[in-house]
Amino acid sequence: MASTSKGLFGSSLARKYWMAATGLFLCSFLVGHLLGNLQLFVTGEEGKLAFNEYGHFMTTFPVVKILSYFTYISILLHTVDGIMLARQNRAARPVGYVKENQAANASWASRKMALLGILTLFFIVVHMKSFWYEMHFGTLGIDANGNKDLWTLTVTAFEQWWYTAFYVLALIALAFHLSHGAQSAFQTLGVNHSKYTPIIEKVMTVFAWLIPVGFIAVAVFLFVVQPGQAL
Repeated sequence: MASTSKGLFGSSLARKYWMAATGLFLCSFLVGHLLGNLQLFVTGEEGKLAFNEYGHFMTTFPVVKILSYFTYISILLHTVDGIMLARQNRAARPVGYVKENQAANASWASRKMALLGILTLFFIVVHMKSFWYEMHFGTLGIDANGNKDLWTLTVTAFEQWWYTAFYVLALIALAFHLSHGAQSAFQTLGVNHSKYTPIIEKVMTVFAWLIPVGFIAVAVFLFVVQPGQAL
């Protein structure tokens, strides 16, 4: 029976709805973010100017700015909601029963969602400090079109092997997090049908790995192909 405790998210059922809704919204954000990052595959001055123009658009266009703030709020709500649900689930289950039945009844990703979520949050904080903060408050150079030179900042970051390795590992953790979370979000929202649910699960499994692999491909490309281009 669902808890009736109140708070930021109301009942436990409300928390699950918040978790599902914010999670799916963040999935849509990942798609848009990856599409923008694909411009980094274009080398030379043309790629630099195009990516900086994209960065300028993403930080100045009113609609995008509103969606950005909604994204920040969604990350915060998703994080707090996830912590609350994890604590609630742990308190509701006998420790012995959990240890004996977890492996048999659930996938590794579903059993490690809290850990994967924390790792992903840590990555988001580092990533935003490296790029979002520098874009808004750092002292970036200006390109030939008068835009902040986000391209040089990005290429320089991925010239460092340790940052590229950290990025790749974080995206793998995100893939595992999405592989369970994206599927369970649809079930939470009531999308559960004997014919369509298996299709949704397959599609979301592909999505959960395709998006992170796309980000990883960009990072590896910058590390292998682009070194020295920012100088």
